[in-house]
Amino acid sequence: MLTKIIRKSTRKKRCQSTEILSQGPSGIPMSLSKKLEDNRQAILTIFPKADDLVIRELTIGTQDPVQAFAVMIFGLFNEDSVNENLIKPLLSLYDNQRSGSPLKIIKDSILTVSSVQEVQTIDDAVTGILSGDTALFIDGADSILIASIRGWEARGVEEPETESVVRGPREGFVESLGTNISLIRRKIKNPNLMVEKVTVGKQTKTSLCILHIHGIANDEIVQEVKDRIGRIETDSVLESGYIESFIEDAPYSLFPTIGNSEKPDIVCAKLLEGRIAILTDGTPFVLTVPYLFVEAFQNSEDYYSRPYLATFIRWLRWLSFFISTFVPALYVAITTYHQELLPTSLLISIASANEGSPFPTIVEALLMQIAYEILREAGLRLPKAVGQAVSIVGALVIGEAAVSAGLVGAPMVVVVALTGISSFVVPALTDVTTIARFALLILSSFAGLYGVMLGFAGFVIHQLSLRSFGVPYMSPLVPLSGAGLTDVIIRKPWWAMTSRPPVLSRNTTRQANSLTPRPPEDPGTLNKT
Repeated sequence: MLTKIIRKSTRKKRCQSTEILSQGPSGIPMSLSKKLEDNRQAILTIFPKADDLVIRELTIGTQDPVQAFAVMIFGLFNEDSVNENLIKPLLSLYDNQRSGSPLKIIKDSILTVSSVQEVQTIDDAVTGILSGDTALFIDGADSILIASIRGWEARGVEEPETESVVRGPREGFVESLGTNISLIRRKIKNPNLMVEKVTVGKQTKTSLCILHIHGIANDEIVQEVKDRIGRIETDSVLESGYIESFIEDAPYSLFPTIGNSEKPDIVCAKLLEGRIAILTDGTPFVLTVPYLFVEAFQNSEDYYSRPYLATFIRWLRWLSFFISTFVPALYVAITTYHQELLPTSLLISIASANEGSPFPTIVEALLMQIAYEILREAGLRLPKAVGQAVSIVGALVIGEAAVSAGLVGAPMVVVVALTGISSFVVPALTDVTTIARFALLILSSFAGLYGVMLGFAGFVIHQLSLRSFGVPYMSPLVPLSGAGLTDVIIRKPWWAMTSRPPVLSRNTTRQANSLTPRPPEDPGTLNKT
């Protein structure tokens, strides 16, 4: 008796499980019915309060007419294209005498849409509808036609404000995933450029595209990127920063291990070096991996200008990074604990400037740094015209007022101003330098130069422990690579850059070795007539 009860209970659970599997997240049947009215009611049940839902009833043909309806979301489809390529052909060109199922005839012979797919479940149709596609339900059919006729208001391609250049392409990514892929395809006309689409986010169902060049990118790194993205289980993805936080190697580190850019030429250059790009629908910021520390000091314009100037500017970036990170801490350490390191005249000048200040040097430094960060944040959040005025005028007024009131010394204002300007030279590390600056200030106030050296050693050790998708973060500095250093310390001419970074690609050959420009030995031969 007990055995019969257990068997009956097991059969009941199996039936319930089968029923649940055939339903959607809200208990709505997701399987397609051959009855058109059942499918219509399923759509209306899935969208109970969607006033922007458009259902267009259709009667196709005059003899033995076929009933159908199209479903779309207002604002996500191109109305003109739907009318011309879907509604009009169905109502005017359908021939009832053709052999075959209505669905196959409509798909192959009538619809003038470039992309038409068949799906077997209402759930898949709903996903397409919410993405901007048009779903066509046909009476008696065992599939649903999904026509890609998307169209919505979008921002045009323009120059990114955060990555402006003097020389080079001025186009930037936009919020449309398809447009961003086309911008990359225009520059890399190679069938080996792989574009793989995935969907992330249970609620938002955000589309991502993973791009890499087959034969250049490391297959193991590509697979690791796919695995990490595949493990993401979250409700929403609204920006590429969501993806970055889920797949980065060191989530608690100050230093970014995933790069981002708004410029197609930068992303294409990284793809050609063997990196992988991750494009997210709805944002112009494209992620690139692996990301190395030295990339923060490289700029796309370096490779468009002459190598001598590019090398000099690159040195300035390294110098600016150290100034913005260490100068405030060094000033506090030397003026507080190591005055003997200063020339006598400079020491007297600093002492006279600080005479009458009620605060110790560390308090002055912290107050001025906090005031600077407040002004910088205000300038970023306010409208562009007002923000620039607030940043410039506010800095001048507050600095002058603080010195006049005797709250801080003039040398401290100079140090903070130099630090702030230097931080803008390496924008990719602005977040890092801000936090590191405050940490080093506190260490220098307790232990002087020993505290600064301790902090510097801690940062270096931490950086050496980092990896970006298996690649050492400090490469090619550590482990040392002579070939890689030629594009870190200096910028070699293009004809001398014959190889790709070996840590990124197994196919390191970029071009031939014999591309050095060779003008004719006798220049007079060019002038002969």
